[in-house]
Amino acid sequence: MTATRIGVLALQGDVREHAKVLAELGADVTLVRRPAELGEVDGLVLPGGESSVIDKLSRTFGMQQPLRDAITGGMPVYGTCAGLILLADRITDGIAGQQTLGGLDVTVQRNAFGSQVDSFETDLDVPALGDPPVHAVFIRAPLVLETGPGVETLAALDDGRIVAVRQGDLIGTSFHPEVTGEHRFHALLVETVRARVEAARDARG
Repeated sequence: MTATRIGVLALQGDVREHAKVLAELGADVTLVRRPAELGEVDGLVLPGGESSVIDKLSRTFGMQQPLRDAITGGMPVYGTCAGLILLADRITDGIAGQQTLGGLDVTVQRNAFGSQVDSFETDLDVPALGDPPVHAVFIRAPLVLETGPGVETLAALDDGRIVAVRQGDLIGTSFHPEVTGEHRFHALLVETVRARVEAARDARG
């Protein structure tokens, strides 16, 4: 079976943690910093970190438009925390001039739960992943305020606030499964990439 080639955007953030999870799931992992490296992968993780910094660096290193093109072209992408903000079509409370890559028809609020000292953990029911519940860690986390008609809510807090979504082959979570040993969201990405690659291969005959 052909290796599943998945990149982790490595401009800033908790890159190593994502790469480790993907490698444990059997993916061929590439740290993506340049357009040529993006062209070598079939799926991508946008890690947690500082969304405004990743935005600026993506423009500085000529990555913004290639990333947008990859997302528009259907590349499966999973964004955690800052990565969710980058995937959102709309953000509130962004810094002056902050831009996103887009793709997810959602409105996201940055730092919705407060500062680092307001970080918290909770268990979430995620029906798409089955049992047991997902133990989620929220660190300066964003919140999904609104979703478009094509967006599926994967998880919400007890009060109904949305913290995980999926639209087509794009997945976004407010929390950091890579820091708690939770591999199922990454496994969902790996499976999505594998299915897309196999479908493309079958189409070529």
